[in-house]
Amino acid sequence: MTFHTTDISDHQGERVQVADTIFRHFGQRGRFAGQIATLKVFEDNSLVRAALETQGHGRVLVVDGGGSLRCALVGGQLGELAVQNGWSGIVVWGCVRDTAELQGHDVGILALASHPRKSVKKGEGSRDLVLHFAGISFVPGHWLYADEDGLLVAPEPVI
Repeated sequence: MTFHTTDISDHQGERVQVADTIFRHFGQRGRFAGQIATLKVFEDNSLVRAALETQGHGRVLVVDGGGSLRCALVGGQLGELAVQNGWSGIVVWGCVRDTAELQGHDVGILALASHPRKSVKKGEGSRDLVLHFAGISFVPGHWLYADEDGLLVAPEPVI
């Protein structure tokens, strides 16, 4: 994948939203892009697993975990599911775990931090909502671009 968020930002200006620099890279891919699919959960990763069990078709799963730093929403098994099912990346406003394993998976993963505790499994949450965190809006169907310099969102493909 050949793009740089710096170039996109320079050329697209106000047509793209640039996220606050709050995320750390955890997956093998430092650069990833795709259409956005969204989930809103809180300390429950049941819907995350369900989404990653479906075909990703190069999309990016954006998970609003409420910014919780008390448990992980993505771990090694879910990273492997993302690879197997063709997801380009995962962005978590929350934590991940199994970070050494995640770094071996050919998928982009951004999250706030790592945490050893697993989440609960109650099946609670919502999908396909417009999410608001990191200073921007994540709209299902819009395009997300992430690399070593940051993350941005555009309403349509820009590369």
